[in-house]
Amino acid sequence: MQYLRAAIQFITILPAGRTAAYYPREMIAYFPVVGLILGSVLAAFDALFLQLWPGGLVPAILDVVLLILLTGALHLDGLADSADGLFGHRDKKTVLAIMKDSRIGVMGMTAVICGLAIKFAGISALPVPASLQRFLILLLVPAFARSAMIFGVYLFSYGRPSGGTGLDLFESPIHLKDFWGLGVCLLLSLLLGWRGLWLILVFFGLVSGIIFYYRRRMDCITGDMLGAMTEATESLLFLALAIGGTP
Repeated sequence: MQYLRAAIQFITILPAGRTAAYYPREMIAYFPVVGLILGSVLAAFDALFLQLWPGGLVPAILDVVLLILLTGALHLDGLADSADGLFGHRDKKTVLAIMKDSRIGVMGMTAVICGLAIKFAGISALPVPASLQRFLILLLVPAFARSAMIFGVYLFSYGRPSGGTGLDLFESPIHLKDFWGLGVCLLLSLLLGWRGLWLILVFFGLVSGIIFYYRRRMDCITGDMLGAMTEATESLLFLALAIGGTP
């Protein structure tokens, strides 16, 4: 439970009791569980939003805002910094310097706006009114998105060995057993029927594409790039699962 509390306090603003000891290596395996907690809160509030504002648009906007609030915009900050650094013909050293700059540039702002717009579009097109399919999608997508970070830590070395927000996550290598949380998500996704299989397929396709891009572009990863990975995966999964409309 200490590892779970540490993970909750690291990537969300959810209350998790008194400040837990910091377990950077051990808490990585619990990122998908934190995603399930976020998803359960999101799904519960979404059901309330649908009661107050029938239809898809207002609840979708509030869902997006709620996710931003619950995560303290941590992953959005990573998306903005990564976009500023990666989208351009710059060398690795310059990219790392740009990502460390707290100021946001045009590419970062554009990436955040596009990411939130895609997320809103996907959620607004989910089955309405409230249904088990909609609940499961809202529950699982945040969990899958945070599972993506485990692949980033597993497959890359940290880009700033001298220090950085994510350095502690790379202190020691992780192993396949640390993907148990993703295994839980995979099993739960089967409750979605064909949409569950589609979710799994799109998830692994997105993660593979992002990893391929990171490998070609930087051959390393940073905390900002992990955050960007989470945001991109979350937004595009919502969009992909909205295909076909109401079952």
